[in-house]
Amino acid sequence: MNFFHTHVLSIVLFFPLAGLIPLLFIPGENKNALRWWANIVFLADFLLALLLVFWFGKEPAQEGLFKFVEKHTWIPSIGAQYHLGIDGISFLLIMLTLVLGFLSVLSSWTAIQERVKEYYAMFLLLQVGMLGVFMSLDFFLFYVFWEVMLVPMYFIIGVWGGPRKLYAAIKFFLYTLAGSVLMLLGILTLYFRYHRDTGVYTFNLLDLMQHANSWPLELQFWVFWAFMIGFAIKVPMFPFHTWLPDAHVEAPTAGSVILAGVLLKMGTYGFIRFSLPLLPQASSNPKVVKIMVTLSIIAIIYGALVSLMQRDMKKLIAYSSVSHLGFCTLGIFALNPHGLSGSVIQQINHGISTGALFLIVGLIYERRHTREIAELGGLSNVMPVYATLFMIVMLSSIGLPLLNGFIGEFTILQGAFEVNWRWAAWAVVGIVLGAAYLLWLYQRTMFGPCDNPKNQVLKDLNLREAMTLIPLILWAFWIGLYPKPFFKVLEQPVTAIVERVNPGFGTQQAVSQAGVPSPVSEVTGGRGE
Repeated sequence: MNFFHTHVLSIVLFFPLAGLIPLLFIPGENKNALRWWANIVFLADFLLALLLVFWFGKEPAQEGLFKFVEKHTWIPSIGAQYHLGIDGISFLLIMLTLVLGFLSVLSSWTAIQERVKEYYAMFLLLQVGMLGVFMSLDFFLFYVFWEVMLVPMYFIIGVWGGPRKLYAAIKFFLYTLAGSVLMLLGILTLYFRYHRDTGVYTFNLLDLMQHANSWPLELQFWVFWAFMIGFAIKVPMFPFHTWLPDAHVEAPTAGSVILAGVLLKMGTYGFIRFSLPLLPQASSNPKVVKIMVTLSIIAIIYGALVSLMQRDMKKLIAYSSVSHLGFCTLGIFALNPHGLSGSVIQQINHGISTGALFLIVGLIYERRHTREIAELGGLSNVMPVYATLFMIVMLSSIGLPLLNGFIGEFTILQGAFEVNWRWAAWAVVGIVLGAAYLLWLYQRTMFGPCDNPKNQVLKDLNLREAMTLIPLILWAFWIGLYPKPFFKVLEQPVTAIVERVNPGFGTQQAVSQAGVPSPVSEVTGGRGE
């Protein structure tokens, strides 16, 4: 047990890779055996990770606020280490990855009929890459995992996607790779600057953070924008979002779930884990904050307006992700505890709600082989279970009280209002528009005229299909009814980040009375809005 406790992150991280080896020896024509094995591996990895839930609160912090730290020399000639550790932020995102990973694979049981072995192999590799991104405390290791997950996602879209799958896969790959190269230049800049200051080559995140405040502001600006483009493409922020609708529409259902639920969070996670603590002066610069907040508000409203115009269910949900992730980046650059903790909670909420929405679209697509809203109508009459689960997920995404979306949006709006009430006012417009396009979608598909005879003979959900949605719905109610455990897990890491990037916030009122501007008051022009 002591060995397992000491290396629990490595075990959870590489368990899918270990499960890949037996998968390769299962005959390709034995599709049921491949499906059973892949589902067992994903479920077992999730059950292993439940130990993190039980141990996390009791585990003492080992390096800063990070727990379950593992550190081994990897490539000593360049200072790269195998360095893993998690705090409350990465802990929640890891659990989201494990839950959505299992449910995505479960949803693929009947949807994938060709190259089944290769499909599950790609998902196992993708799971390793995603978990590694959230666990890495070494920049070189982080970059390796960041690039590793790009390859299986490319093949998932390009091989098992829709009619324009090759175009979507190449566009996804090139956009992400372009951002990755700029991010790598930023990493190398910090790497060589640290060596210049200390004489030591290292990619260790914690070592780099110790020297962050001594780096010149000009250097921080250049690195911030290099990181920003890399992370903004992944989020995706406006105007770097154009790859997302194509990738979502052409990807298979499980690919869309993972893409929306987990991969987009790597961009927001990058801002929180790297941009803010490593580049505090650039991140809190009033001009930078205004640019990031403006892009976030544009994304919120633009994504919602474009969603209103869509005729394809999947494309509507894809553009809704642009709007919802705009809330997350708005919360991050509010640079206060409410905004930052609300952003992380909303990232989890988006993974739950939008992941469930893509599963819902996939379920009806398997039956009708169309995603056109005009082709669907009156489904509540023949699929009452489907309509009920769809309604709960839709209300969750809208942000109805007692469901998860309300908690995240309310906390982000609170954080934004503390800085500038106009930010919150513009963000509210996005919430109203979000309710409009989701209610419009639900009304047309569930209660619209049932003119098409193909809709009148559809079968309702079976147990396996319902079980892909029920865990997410239960999680949505948990966050909506009792969010305290989630905020408690986030309290220490969020406070530490805010103290680094916006040290004047805790005493902002006293400082303002003394006539000394803080980073937040500078953004609002000293009005304390």
